[in-house]
Amino acid sequence: MNALETSLYELTRIFLVPVLLLILAALVYAFFALGSFVMEGWQRRRGRYQSALAARQAAHGGTSDDLELWIMQRLEWLRVTSRSAPMLGLVATMIPMGPALLALTESDAQGIGNNLVVAFSAVILALVASSISFFVLTVRRRWLLQELRAIERAGEMR
Repeated sequence: MNALETSLYELTRIFLVPVLLLILAALVYAFFALGSFVMEGWQRRRGRYQSALAARQAAHGGTSDDLELWIMQRLEWLRVTSRSAPMLGLVATMIPMGPALLALTESDAQGIGNNLVVAFSAVILALVASSISFFVLTVRRRWLLQELRAIERAGEMR
């Protein structure tokens, strides 16, 4: 490899640890959001749910547009996680593929295996985080829009 190719290779290796940490953070956040979602669903089923949207409307007033903006802000991190985790998984898959291919040319089975374990583990965890986040996002968005519609129908909007 020439100097440019070596520099590019080294630069990509720098990103592996931060990308893996971001994938772990996305996974932790997804499970936290799932736990919160399960609790909210349980409260809704039992009739004990206190609507944060209605409480916000009562405390701050505002228009339907204001509440829609609040809904978007509340769901923002779920949306970001569900969309960015697969990309991070792809990056974390591709970075170890270079060393795995180099190990293949040297008939280094252990080097191939070590790099492929990192690559496939990272993409699996990223897809799990994305799937959980997308599920929670989809259902929670429906719940919040139903609440917004109920507030609008009740005539509480100015």
